Amino acid sequence: MFLIIGSGHLAVRLTEWCALRRRSILVGLATNLPLDKPLEGCEIMALPSPMLLKDLPLDTRKPTAVLLLDPESLLDENALEALQNHWNDVPVLTTLPLEGDGVDLISVDDISFAAMQDRIRSWEQKDGASVIQHYLQSVPTESKVAIFCHDNPDPDALGAGLAMFDYIESLGLKPQLLHGGMIEHQQNRAMVRILDIPVRRLILDWEIQDVLRDAAVVMTVDFHRPGANNVLPDDCVPHIVLDHHTSDQSVAADISLVRAEFSATSSLVASLLMSLNHQMNPRIATGLAFGIRTDTLGFTRHFNPVDIRALSWLNAYVDSEMLRSIEEPPRSQETLESFSEALSSRSLIGSTLLAPLSSMPNRDSLAQIADFLLPTEDIDTVLVFGPRRGKVIISARTRDESLHIGRALSERWGNGLSGGHKALAGGQIPFENLLDEIPDEPSEAAAAAVNAMHQQLIQMFSSGDE
Repeated sequence: MFLIIGSGHLAVRLTEWCALRRRSILVGLATNLPLDKPLEGCEIMALPSPMLLKDLPLDTRKPTAVLLLDPESLLDENALEALQNHWNDVPVLTTLPLEGDGVDLISVDDISFAAMQDRIRSWEQKDGASVIQHYLQSVPTESKVAIFCHDNPDPDALGAGLAMFDYIESLGLKPQLLHGGMIEHQQNRAMVRILDIPVRRLILDWEIQDVLRDAAVVMTVDFHRPGANNVLPDDCVPHIVLDHHTSDQSVAADISLVRAEFSATSSLVASLLMSLNHQMNPRIATGLAFGIRTDTLGFTRHFNPVDIRALSWLNAYVDSEMLRSIEEPPRSQETLESFSEALSSRSLIGSTLLAPLSSMPNRDSLAQIADFLLPTEDIDTVLVFGPRRGKVIISARTRDESLHIGRALSERWGNGLSGGHKALAGGQIPFENLLDEIPDEPSEAAAAAVNAMHQQLIQMFSSGDE
């Protein structure tokens, strides 16, 4: 039971809200209660005059909590003391400037500030959505829209890209979903196959130039810096940027929605489509939901209320069978070999685990290994790395609250070679950035580069300069 003591509009509104959860009783002065209609499911104790708490006709059941909004209906000189004497272990929630054990004080200023923040975010989201809508609607029908994901796109990029593809197509335009690198992670490949994501890989410079020349609109999802871990030229200025990664520099674009309050670009895109009343379907909802879940590691890694709100909206449309098939694809023999080598080659620097690989037939096995190793006892940071096509690829994870792993890597290898979030990051470091002289034999070059990376990481995490 919730006991609400107050006679104003806030007391009435809170009683209605509390009554949806459990039995609620509102105690207030009859002359001041703004009751223009019955409160469904609520018990109203409208007093003709103030009374002592002990004389109120309440049953013997102890309330779950008391919401003390206005003590005018109580004759007790000290309402808080009377409540605590009557129920000595019942929490009291109040906006009054009271102090005492079991009292949760909520400042009216804090309430107003939080409410205004939510309202401003809502306006901002609707404004951002309408700006994108008007921009795309100004483009002639049948025009091509190039949607670029970053290299080796993850579920967040694929889910957000697929959703924007669907929305743009609904406007009568011709979208293309594009990426560089490879899609190798078993879950990512399953996602593309099961959701039939029309993604196209670009390799050659002339292919990229052709796409850019023919596109009326260039859009990026899940990245905001052309040329850094993506196939766009450094001097390309996209028309629309959608990303959730933080940026210390201004983002060049006609429309830039870089929103760090979202923990996944899929959350941002879902919120945009929600604001636009776009017709959702199981295929798109499943892609967005999987993108949110992977970037928040099933809501065990950093996330915000906006991510929960987006996923709550999507869950009504998600196809659970498709989602289960994506989450549990068969693991390749190559990935098992990489797991085995990482376990045998691992080394410990304090609470940091380093796991070098001598070869890496499957690039995205790194992320799987890093996620697997992080929950290890006495470990708070994991870096898995191996050679691939003239670069050492890194996948990093941390639970250390004092460490921003993305910033630590980008400070060591900048210019877009590495970076990421506070808790997870990665990088692609060319051999020439690690070695003064690169051996002619490819296998020797790979071994030397991995060893050089290993030594630099040992130095980095043993000297405390992270």
